[in-house]
Amino acid sequence: MSDDVVRSETARTPMIDLKLEAVVIPVSDVDRAKRFYGGLGWRLDADFPVGDTFRVVQFTPPGSPSSIHFGTGLTSAAPGSAQGLYLIVSDIEAARAQLVARGADASEAFHRAGPGQPAISGKDPEGRSYSSFASFKDPDGNGWLLQEITARLPGRVEAGDTTFTSLSELGSALRRAAAAHGEHEKRTGGQRDENWPDWYAEYMVAEQAGKPLPT
Repeated sequence: MSDDVVRSETARTPMIDLKLEAVVIPVSDVDRAKRFYGGLGWRLDADFPVGDTFRVVQFTPPGSPSSIHFGTGLTSAAPGSAQGLYLIVSDIEAARAQLVARGADASEAFHRAGPGQPAISGKDPEGRSYSSFASFKDPDGNGWLLQEITARLPGRVEAGDTTFTSLSELGSALRRAAAAHGEHEKRTGGQRDENWPDWYAEYMVAEQAGKPLPT
């Protein structure tokens, strides 16, 4: 069978889901790392020691479909060498405040005028998605970056898929929809929109899929 035929057959085959399950981060003191991530309120999923040479600890950040692993005998990477680990949030200030309250030395919020541009103090003044950040490190120096995303760019979410992984994420989406709907009612003469649930649903689906928002 020729390569062209193989590629043609492959193109017609539905893609198999490849879901990122866990990322290994290197730490020097497993128990210290366990206390740190547990203190952040992350869910402890597993702590499996096997003798003195192997141990795996798994934590999952709130609302995340993916987890982290650390322990003994998992990686030869230097402790603290994991950098740029992204945590996506719907409210950068609230997420940062919660981390600080739980003991993380999180930076102040900052934003960038565009990709690759220098950091500017404070949240993005226009509230643009993908533009506001904050950072923190674990005791070994592994670096985490919070990024505020409220509306995905086109093509970043499967068409028609709308999922919320926590009550806070859903609540934030509802508040954004409510604010936008208030502006919608002003434009339509200030009359109450009896079909507001449908408008909210349309707005929230479009926002998450990166499609044009209803006006």
